[in-house]
Amino acid sequence: MDTTTIVALAVAGVFLLILIIWFFSTWNRLINLDENAQNAWNNIDVLLNQRYDMIPNMVSIVKGYAEHESGIFDQFAKARQTAAGALAQGDVAGVAAAEGMLAGMLPRINMVAEQYPDLKANT
Repeated sequence: MDTTTIVALAVAGVFLLILIIWFFSTWNRLINLDENAQNAWNNIDVLLNQRYDMIPNMVSIVKGYAEHESGIFDQFAKARQTAAGALAQGDVAGVAAAEGMLAGMLPRINMVAEQYPDLKANT
């Protein structure tokens, strides 16, 4: 073999080695990013479940004082069920829509709670 062929094979080998290293490092980076996204979603899932578990307590506390506000509680329960169902199915768009509904209703619940400062949990 002449020198030119050896140099060409060496360059091709180095290029192939660099390409293989790049492929595996990119693959590992994508796997890492996917795991980070899954962990982030699991953290959000835990927080949303805690929030959904606390909503009935807040509603039951306020409901006794504000029977005339019953429409908001029905809407709140429906939004909570929608959110819990979407969360159980892993439907990110459904969870986001339900969260938007709940976020819009929380100020109304807080307003009712502020109208009745003597609200206390039955413990």
